Amino acid sequence: MAQKKTSFDWQDRVGNPAQVGGIETSVLDNGLGKGTRIAWINTGAGLRYKVVIDRALDIVDAFHNQHSLAWLSHAGVTAPRPDANEGIEWLWPFGGGLLTTCGLSHVGGPEDDESGRRGLHGRISNTPAEIESVVQPDLRTGKLDMSITAVVKEYRVFGPTLQLRRTISSTLGQPAIRIHDVVTNMGNTPTPHMLLYHCNYGWPLVDEGTQIVWKGAWRSRGMDMDNAIFNDQNDFRVCRKPLEAHRGGGEACGFIDVAADKSGLCTIGLHNKKLGLAVATRYKKTQFPCMANWQHWGPGEYVTGLEPGTNFPIGQSAARKQKKLIHLAPGRSRTYDLEIRVLTKDADINAFLKTAGQ
Repeated sequence: MAQKKTSFDWQDRVGNPAQVGGIETSVLDNGLGKGTRIAWINTGAGLRYKVVIDRALDIVDAFHNQHSLAWLSHAGVTAPRPDANEGIEWLWPFGGGLLTTCGLSHVGGPEDDESGRRGLHGRISNTPAEIESVVQPDLRTGKLDMSITAVVKEYRVFGPTLQLRRTISSTLGQPAIRIHDVVTNMGNTPTPHMLLYHCNYGWPLVDEGTQIVWKGAWRSRGMDMDNAIFNDQNDFRVCRKPLEAHRGGGEACGFIDVAADKSGLCTIGLHNKKLGLAVATRYKKTQFPCMANWQHWGPGEYVTGLEPGTNFPIGQSAARKQKKLIHLAPGRSRTYDLEIRVLTKDADINAFLKTAGQ
């Protein structure tokens, strides 16, 4: 019987692997991001995404076929601003994107206490990375994995002295992104540690009627604008149309205690039934016990965030008072893993909704 050909049968048909997928690095030469190093990763399965090497290996643009998955701010990719750590200065170079890293020692609003002064969401996303490796897929040997690995440093004399070693990887033929992070205290004294993945989704994945998928207990962050959406009378698991109340700084945020499955994995995501498209995110509950759902339905600035974290974005000071602030001992590390997968088959989407939906 003749062997059945598949879409992954490239033997004797492809000479250059880039024809199928892979990683391409470059430097932006114009606008606010001029001089910024990036890497485009093409999975060869409809999913392609942009890693910004000079912004902690964060992920900005992300597309599945013709559909954008991520929300991009008006600024988009900007050059790193290591000085953007006072007040809400972090918002100026915030490009949105599929994943912006918050931390490594502070996640939340600006604060000033006996332990120091900290700006919104910390310094790490404005820090350039040192590339360790770029690994391309090799069709001839059947090695289909591709990855980029780099080190990002949050160093100060007398501390904190934290290092993030990040690997972002995909497999040729699979519409998925894997993030593997190791945070290490390189200093000689214990240091506070907080980490949150600010995952920002936008149109057309996010649209009126798109389901926000998670299972677990919830509460409003507590401000009036949060309570207006996160309440028992409102279906806050469905994306809204643009709201006049969300012009400017209008927003809402809910704090979610996502339920893990029997293996300890949490699954969250979004489902746009109209597009036949879902995005599922998986991570370990022990690594990320908290998840924030940011809803900002501003006209022309339309986004929802699903944000796994070591803590809710309450800041180092509040986490310390609640006795939930992590302190890394000298030389100790913590490991974090996240997978973002695009689903288009009905069976896969239904399984996702069964696992993660209410």
